[in-house]
Amino acid sequence: MRDFNIKRISHIHRDFTIVDGHFDLAMEVERQREYGRKKIIETDHLSSFIEGGFNFIVSSIFIDDKYLPEMALRKALDQISALYEDIDESSDKLMLCKNYNDMEKAVKENKIGILISFEGVEPLYNDINLLRIFYELGVRGLGLTWSRRNFAADGCHFSPVEEGAKGGLTDFGVKVVKEAERLGMFIDVSHLNDEGFWDVMKLIERPVIASHSNSRVIANIMRNLTDKQIKELASKDGVIGVNAAAMIVSQDIEKATIEKYADHIDYLVKIAGVEHVGLGFDFCDHLKKYSTEEDKKRDPFPSFDVIKGHSKVKELTSMLIDRGYTDECLKLIYGENFMRVYKNVLDK
Repeated sequence: MRDFNIKRISHIHRDFTIVDGHFDLAMEVERQREYGRKKIIETDHLSSFIEGGFNFIVSSIFIDDKYLPEMALRKALDQISALYEDIDESSDKLMLCKNYNDMEKAVKENKIGILISFEGVEPLYNDINLLRIFYELGVRGLGLTWSRRNFAADGCHFSPVEEGAKGGLTDFGVKVVKEAERLGMFIDVSHLNDEGFWDVMKLIERPVIASHSNSRVIANIMRNLTDKQIKELASKDGVIGVNAAAMIVSQDIEKATIEKYADHIDYLVKIAGVEHVGLGFDFCDHLKKYSTEEDKKRDPFPSFDVIKGHSKVKELTSMLIDRGYTDECLKLIYGENFMRVYKNVLDK
């Protein structure tokens, strides 16, 4: 690597505002704290965040199938409580951000900001009144579904499954979207099926994000976006966070590489414009420690992170520089595009 590139990469990861639009952090923190550990983020993740130059991490609230439906609300509250406790224990290094002013304060104080977002609204059941409670607790992102059906909408599966007729947003889903927008939450269409995607686009007035989705032209799975969807999201001044999970990067998991990840960035920039592309890595390798031997037998070819965590994102930066990306373009992709949406949507 040329000395110039080394200095340029160092400058980018030191001086740019860098955002990961989707990371399964809350579930990890809650589970580790159940083991009696403390300062999970500081101990297990902070050094990687710092090495990668990250300023903000959007933590999903994700409820595993085994807790549905009865324990969805409890597990969501447990995850939020665990995040609060963990951030409090490292308050000199971390900060929970509820609005754009908080985000500016986190940068000024050299702290890593944590935002909270639903990855599926199962914790609401079909009670719209619970959304305000979660908002007051700091949840600012609304991903309507994971890849399954809930009271609000149908999710898109990773591969074809036998099911009945698919639907878009339910009447409850319409209420959730409208109320979330009124409260000042950003709407996230990752994991929604196509019917639900278009329903959201008809309803929403502010920018919409797809926090961790890629191009369906490059990897033809329902979890990714069609060109028409990409253009529509861009027309709403939204942002697509590019996903680093091998199964999202490539249909053929053996061909999933960091080069293929960069191909998705190239393609999304071409179709949507550089102002509408971000990073939503969805790093999951750190969760494999919870997989049982039976889990491994059921899935002999599991997905993996094509970039090995936040500390290794400099490898992507080097590759994008070699592909001709200017600092101005990288500044947008690495954080400023998501920051624009947060500033537009989040109440100050």
